[in-house]
Amino acid sequence: MTTALARIREAFDEAGVTGWLHALDIDSGAETGVGGDHAVVTASVHKLCVLVALHEEAAAGRVDLTEQIEVPLEERELGPTGVAAMLDPVRMSLRDAAYLMMAVSDNTAAELLLARVGLDAVNATTARLGLTHTYAVHTFRELLATIKEDAGPGGAQALADPYVIARLRALDPARTNRSTPRDMTRLLAAVWRDEACAPEHGAAIRRLLGLQVWPHRMASGFPFDDVHVAGKTGSLPTLRNEVGVIEYPDGGRYAVAVFTRAAATAATLPPADAVIGTTARIAVEALRAG
Repeated sequence: MTTALARIREAFDEAGVTGWLHALDIDSGAETGVGGDHAVVTASVHKLCVLVALHEEAAAGRVDLTEQIEVPLEERELGPTGVAAMLDPVRMSLRDAAYLMMAVSDNTAAELLLARVGLDAVNATTARLGLTHTYAVHTFRELLATIKEDAGPGGAQALADPYVIARLRALDPARTNRSTPRDMTRLLAAVWRDEACAPEHGAAIRRLLGLQVWPHRMASGFPFDDVHVAGKTGSLPTLRNEVGVIEYPDGGRYAVAVFTRAAATAATLPPADAVIGTTARIAVEALRAG
């Protein structure tokens, strides 16, 4: 295991990132990690917490997942995916909005669900599950607003400036939505063991995590037809994250959370994306080797 941790640290260094990782065997409880209890910015990874809270509300009868919602043009959030990128009014169910929130990280869908559930319910859910280091400070609309405000008149182009990056509240775990890698693997394990929600709701959550379209981070470390990866990414300037569960054909199930921060401010940085898959695989192989 010591050798695996050294390889993980080396991989982070070679990719030009600072990284924090925790991996957990969902069934045996064996674990490994590098900075597993370090406070990290969740970014869109926090949409997993929103999803679990939504299903808790549905299980309690306070939310009907088939409820139809209207999405007028003026309520679109910034974002290149899902409803956020559409040009015409949309009508959909809450559960379809949840699909867009998880599969393509649609910010508009996430905001619609938060309007229905509320941040207090999200934080109550993570508290109930014992995730003591996980807390949502902002909605996703509010989070994006802090970036716009902190970037100043230079707009999006200013985000290439390290001095601007340094002042973004959205990159400070003390001032934005936050967690730890260990909290996130604990949440995933609870979902996979049907401890987070009633079994039918747990199954729905697992299904949505399995429909994420991004293969360039965690899934890139497991290019096998018989290994299933279900996860949720999160991205902000210099930050690239993913949490997910790796399932092997022999029944092995491993929750992994990887959070990274790059030294470079480039929006496109393939080594920083790929190292999430590389380190996740090193960690899972170490757990499997026992």
